[in-house]
Amino acid sequence: MSLSLADGCVGIIHYTLTNDAGEVLDSSAGGDPLPYLHGHHNIVPGLEGALAGKTTGDTFKVVVPPAEGYGDKSGDGPERVRRSEFPKDFPIEEGQPVPVETADGGHLTLWITAVKGAWVWVDMNHPLAGETLNFDVEVVAVREAIAAELEHGHAHGIDGNAHHHGH
Repeated sequence: MSLSLADGCVGIIHYTLTNDAGEVLDSSAGGDPLPYLHGHHNIVPGLEGALAGKTTGDTFKVVVPPAEGYGDKSGDGPERVRRSEFPKDFPIEEGQPVPVETADGGHLTLWITAVKGAWVWVDMNHPLAGETLNFDVEVVAVREAIAAELEHGHAHGIDGNAHHHGH
């Protein structure tokens, strides 16, 4: 009997993500499949929910509304920041996440939406906020998570041995 995806399992999936216009936004096709730790919010809730109970070899499509994806857009939109405000070695490019600490010691991720000369525009919304996400998914494998993965809250690669905290 093959393992089915549930909390504490690592799912290894190939996926193609398209928007409602059919444009491919992201895909693992032609590369390594994506390992994720089920039940630990490593992927958007709508996709994780659709993967629950799936087993190796399953293929399916799922439409994820904004509320179960990256949320609806909120706030005032992008704000302009001087390029010089960023650390010298920070990769300033459109779509790049920017981790920031808030005044109260919390953490927030901003997203670079545009770069023009000395100015960088950042937004509190994920680039896919407000978008309906269309996933085409193949479950490549399902395995039990190892203790370190459960402790850290994310998959350590396809076989559980690749571990680096580069994020």
